Amino acid sequence: MAKELTTVHIMVKGTVQGVGFRYYTRRLASSLGLTGFVKNLTTGEVEIEAEGEKQNAQELIRDLQTKDMAEYISDLKLEWSAYQNKHQDFIITF
Repeated sequence: MAKELTTVHIMVKGTVQGVGFRYYTRRLASSLGLTGFVKNLTTGEVEIEAEGEKQNAQELIRDLQTKDMAEYISDLKLEWSAYQNKHQDFIITF
């Protein structure tokens, strides 16, 4: 059975800057085989774009909401789209 590929754009609100959130997200996404990026925004939010198997993207979201960094998140906004294959790795951008 073929794996379903997807892209998800995530906007994270809360106290997510200055707590290691980007590094945690990169480590988690990479361990799930996802590609994309995570970056701090001047608004205080963190932007994430992740591509790969839909099941793994859903696990990333679930882990962000329930594991080590969940206490820093007040809101997650998700936007799903077709898989674009834009990224080689999962990186932290500035």
